[in-house]
Amino acid sequence: MAELSTVARPYAEALFSAARDDKAGLPAWADLIGELAQVAAHPDVREAMSDPRLDDAQRAQLFIGLTKSELPQAVRNFVELLVANDRLLLLPIIAKQFVALKNRHEGTAQAEITSAFELSEAQVKELVDALETKFGLKLNPSVTVDESLIGGVRVAVGDQVLDTSVQAQLARLRDTLAA
Repeated sequence: MAELSTVARPYAEALFSAARDDKAGLPAWADLIGELAQVAAHPDVREAMSDPRLDDAQRAQLFIGLTKSELPQAVRNFVELLVANDRLLLLPIIAKQFVALKNRHEGTAQAEITSAFELSEAQVKELVDALETKFGLKLNPSVTVDESLIGGVRVAVGDQVLDTSVQAQLARLRDTLAA
């Protein structure tokens, strides 16, 4: 069976292609896709979309009716395509890939920063400035606290991870001593 991200990729790429050419702009499309992903991720919606008593048209209409925003026809068509191909529940993965494509197009990336302690705004800015120089991208930081790191930070930008936490250093030391 194919990996879900592999199945979702063509949908995200097609959606990105349509959004890039639309006058509404990529940020507006990212917001819409994010909203659709939130709706699709809700457990009650997931259960309703799996109901065998509903046909594809009913599923699409029900799903579109659950969104708060008024959806452009292109997005409605996209939802209908996902329903017809039984891929509607992949929307959270599609949305994540869409944002990654948008960020790459804009020369930005999401930086997941995990710290052992709360970081001040000045510390985050200093860290982000250093990371932007290292990665050569404009970074959008998302900071979380994980006390199990003991000290230091772990930064993930795309598939690259920079782990300077005490926990990681102890793990490396343990591996070196065990070898």
